[in-house]
Amino acid sequence: MRVPVMAATIERRLLVNYRVEADVVARLLPEPFRPMTLGGSAVAGICLIRLSGLRPAAAPGRVGFTSENAAHRIAVEWDTDEGVAQGVYIPRRDTSSRLTTLAGGRLFPGIHQRARFHIEEADGRYQVALASLDGGVNVRVAATLADDLPHASVFGSLAVASRFFEQGSVGWSVTHQPGVYHGVELRTFGWRIEPARIEAVASSFFDDPRRFPPGTAVLDSALLMRDVASEWYSRGRLAVPLRHPLGRAQPVRAN
Repeated sequence: MRVPVMAATIERRLLVNYRVEADVVARLLPEPFRPMTLGGSAVAGICLIRLSGLRPAAAPGRVGFTSENAAHRIAVEWDTDEGVAQGVYIPRRDTSSRLTTLAGGRLFPGIHQRARFHIEEADGRYQVALASLDGGVNVRVAATLADDLPHASVFGSLAVASRFFEQGSVGWSVTHQPGVYHGVELRTFGWRIEPARIEAVASSFFDDPRRFPPGTAVLDSALLMRDVASEWYSRGRLAVPLRHPLGRAQPVRAN
């Protein structure tokens, strides 16, 4: 089945970023991925995104729908015939949309779990909470717009952070087939990103000491995109020999 190009407006994309010890992240990655490092640290995080007018790009905007979505992401690199590629590995996707869940792997990449989202947005302050229906993920984030990134951020500047995420536009998601990953590439019209300050955060994924021993995953920064037109292109499937440390490729439980 040929996957159509999907179009949507990114109404809000909040990126909550952690700097993580690279050897800890490496244990979570299946082949062929390895941690992409910046300043000696791996970068991982949560993308909390609301898409409106989501539809096949060839369809008129009036047929689109709105969904809240979350993706747990790890910045990675891998070898190709053309050289080293960069992107993100996505072990877990959650969505408010029943359609997205049902069409996962066809219209949308990988497995999507259903979740309940609670959103409050006003005067430059964003509160996003989600709880997956399978009990695997709980996230609560409160953030406000800021003038700049934290002084200790691994990115060093907003310009570096912007380039980092724009270049890592290809994401590979787990599927129901061990060793097979679905790829999607984000393309935007007028890429722009703003710094945000985290007021509070709780993540059953990053707060789990079995996955990240104390001190190995540290909150780094937050970034915000607002009202950006986008298209999402399938990058097909990536099939590799199964060498995942858990012996299976399926959505992770984050509690």
